[in-house]
Amino acid sequence: MKKATLASLAAELKVSRQTISNVINFPDRVRAETRARVEAAIQRSGYRPSAAARALRNQRAMAIGVRLSPPRNGISGSFMDAFLREIVTAADARGYRVVVFPATSRSDEVERLLELRGSLAIDGGVLTDTWTDDDRPERLGEAGVPFVSFGRPWGSADHGAWVDVDGRAGAAAAARFLRDAGHERIGFLGWSDGSPVGADRRAGWADELGLTDDDATALTVEGPDTAEAGASGMARLIDGGATAAVCASDSLALGAETLRRERGLAGPAVVGFDDTAVARSMDLTSVRQPVEEVARTALDLLLERLADPGVTLQGRLVEPVLEVRGQSMSGTRSRASV
Repeated sequence: MKKATLASLAAELKVSRQTISNVINFPDRVRAETRARVEAAIQRSGYRPSAAARALRNQRAMAIGVRLSPPRNGISGSFMDAFLREIVTAADARGYRVVVFPATSRSDEVERLLELRGSLAIDGGVLTDTWTDDDRPERLGEAGVPFVSFGRPWGSADHGAWVDVDGRAGAAAAARFLRDAGHERIGFLGWSDGSPVGADRRAGWADELGLTDDDATALTVEGPDTAEAGASGMARLIDGGATAAVCASDSLALGAETLRRERGLAGPAVVGFDDTAVARSMDLTSVRQPVEEVARTALDLLLERLADPGVTLQGRLVEPVLEVRGQSMSGTRSRASV
C-alpha cells in the first residue's frame, strides 16, 4: 500500500493541503465537519507529518521542552505522570517531539529551557507546578522563549499562555455532593505547604457551604500530602463534630476513609481529588481532572504562539468532573459535571 502524503490526502478529500495542515496544527481554524473528515482520513491512512521536512521548512527544532516533574508520593504523583504522557502523545500526533529534562528547582528549570532553546534543541517549553509570584513566565518572556504553563499565574501578571483545571469548582461540587448526602458539618483536609492550588480548592469548599472565615478555620485541617496526614486529620475533624470531609487530594482521602472504616463508619463521607487508581480501587468519590483535554489545550496554545509570536493568548480553565462512587443519593453510581 502506497504511503499516504499530504498531497494524496488533499486529492482524496478534495481540500487544500493548507486545510489538512490546519487540522493537524490548528484544528480550531477548520470547520467541525471538515475537520472530522480530515481526521478520519488521517487515522484511516496512517498518515504522519514529516518532522524533518517541517523542521527544514520552518527552521524549527519541531520539539518542546518539559521538566520531569519532581518526585511526589505514588498517589498524587500519578496525575503529573499522566499529564506528561498525554503531552507527549498530543505532540507526537502534531509532528513534535518532547524533550524531557530534570531540574532541581524552578530557577534551574528556566536555565535548562534557555539552554535548550539557545542550542536550537527546542522551540518552546511547557511549565508545570505554578506557584504564587512565580517568576518563570516573566524570565522566559524576557528571553523570548515561547512557553505555556499548566497552572495559572497565581499573584503575577496574567500572560495568557496558560491552562488550568477549575479546582475551586471541583471542590464546590464535592462539598455539594456531601451536603446532599445529608452531612451538615463538612470539614476540609488540605496541604500545609502554602500551595495556591490547595488554597483555591479550600475556597471552593468554603464558598459552597457559605462558611465564615472563623467557621472555615475551625473545619480545616492541613498537613503533608500523605495518607497518614489524612487519617490524623479526619480523626481531628470527627472529634470536632464533623461527619464528612472534602480532601485536596486522593492521598488525604485514602487516609481519611481508612480511618472512618476502622471506626466502623459507613456511607459516603469523603471526597478526594484527582480520581487516581487508588480512589477507584477504594470505591471513593473523587474529582477528576480531564488530563487529556488539559494537555491538548496546552499544546494548542504553545503551537499558536510558535506560529505567531505576537498573538495575544487567553488563559483557559477546564471544568473537572465529580466521579461519584459507592452509594449516591439515588443508590446508583453516577458521574456529575461540575
